[in-house]
Amino acid sequence: MAKWILDTTELTLAFGDRLLLQTDRLTVFEGDRIGLIGENGAGKTTLLRILAGELPADTGAVRCLVPVAVIHQQGNAEPGEDRQVGSLFRAPGLRAGLSGGEMTRNRIAGALAAGARLLMADEPTTDLDEEGQRLLRKELKAFAGSILLISHDRMLLRELCTRIWYLEDGKITDFPGGYDAFMAERLRQRERAAFEYNQYRSEQKRLKESAQRMAERASRVKKAPSRMGNSEARLHKREWTDSVLQISHAKRTLQNRMEHLEVREKPRALPEIKMKLGVLHPVESRNALEFRCERMAAGGRVLLEDTGFVLPTGSRTALTGPNGCGKTTLLRILTGQTEKEISWQGRVRPNPKLRLGLFDQHHESTLNPDQSILENVMRESAFPESFARTVMACLGLSGEAVFRPVRELSGGEKAKTALGRLLLMDCNALLLDEPTNHLDLFTMEELEKLLAGYGGTLLFVSHDEMFLRKISTRTVRFENGALKTFEGSPDTSKKEEARDTVQENLQLEISRLEMQMAVLSARMSAPKKGDSPDALRVEYMNLAEKIRELKAK
Repeated sequence: MAKWILDTTELTLAFGDRLLLQTDRLTVFEGDRIGLIGENGAGKTTLLRILAGELPADTGAVRCLVPVAVIHQQGNAEPGEDRQVGSLFRAPGLRAGLSGGEMTRNRIAGALAAGARLLMADEPTTDLDEEGQRLLRKELKAFAGSILLISHDRMLLRELCTRIWYLEDGKITDFPGGYDAFMAERLRQRERAAFEYNQYRSEQKRLKESAQRMAERASRVKKAPSRMGNSEARLHKREWTDSVLQISHAKRTLQNRMEHLEVREKPRALPEIKMKLGVLHPVESRNALEFRCERMAAGGRVLLEDTGFVLPTGSRTALTGPNGCGKTTLLRILTGQTEKEISWQGRVRPNPKLRLGLFDQHHESTLNPDQSILENVMRESAFPESFARTVMACLGLSGEAVFRPVRELSGGEKAKTALGRLLLMDCNALLLDEPTNHLDLFTMEELEKLLAGYGGTLLFVSHDEMFLRKISTRTVRFENGALKTFEGSPDTSKKEEARDTVQENLQLEISRLEMQMAVLSARMSAPKKGDSPDALRVEYMNLAEKIRELKAK
């Protein structure tokens, strides 16, 4: 039997009058791979910090028998003294001007270098490029201790986790099995809840209709007429009394059944968007924007040179490339937000009707912390409040939640507010820099639906593989100081890249064989001592046949 390494009892934590956490008992065993899942603002990061000993709970106790290391969601950190780990993750160390991905690499290297037996990771793939994510998955799979993971990366959760803790309304539900098993069970529970609610409503309606019929029957029972004889009146009174008693008994039975009918709450259903976003003032020409770069440099390092791309109207283009290549810088240049340390020469040619909106990684600067969610999203909204609330409900902020001030929101809730604000503005093209960072899994799925149906033009940066597959119709990739465009999904671009690599290897092999043929041709023209002209001729013909086969490929 596995030994426990962390155990809690009766943890509670309240913020003001809101009870954020109320767990009975949580246990982490040796070898556990636990995914901590919940909506934004549910308290996942808070719970992780309590378990790591960084934050006290109001009540309860945490007992931990092993050293703990934490990969935090934000901030920079020392990459640790293990140079091998630091080199593996290309952790740059503490210095000014680090990109989000470079800071993430520092945090990962520092935690892995600590040699802990329990690793707690809060969104460890934040801002990581594809290569960094693959490396992180590999290292976490090979990690010798136990792992408690908060992540919106569905690929990571699917490949790593063997248990799921689902945090909802302050309580943890422990699901044995991996992420796919959890999602399947959650879907079954939602379908069951919907079925039970419909059954409840149907029975409630039937009982009410029965009670109404009883009332109508009671109103039709007549008393004896005054002109009726005594004997007839006594007989009629007895019949009337029996009828009233029967109806009263039936009514009481119905009333009792209605009172004891188990109440079923209506499952939360997300509203549908009936108005297409991004089409109030469409761009009608073929291309929404053209970008030409003669040179783009940052910190003395050349990022792009003599390159560019075109953004077709209505396209959904993924901007990809390794950390630090200049993706965020490029998005800011497109909106005219160049920084002092950035130098670039070139031109941006937007369509005259183009209305750009930018979701920056530092989106909090666009929000007023003293205003409510609804006030922030309505500040530049092109839509009525009712539609704005529908959009925010799709992003997981519904009902009274939209009246909360921004200063009280979690990082994920602020991201939702900034995204909602941008979606509701009168824009026909959106530039999105890591829009899924800090979003919970359920909101990500709804955002995917909103963006897949967006009527304008999208250019976005994301390292989430599933998000890229579902949203993008084309890819612009940073590659060796140039921008390379692939039509189709990221899978298509990877196939084209693989095909290019194969073609390059074939060409190199053809060149090598042609050089051998040139050497043989010279020997055939002037044979040396011991050369057999027939053997040289056969070898030459064999090389020619191999080249012909390779060229045919």
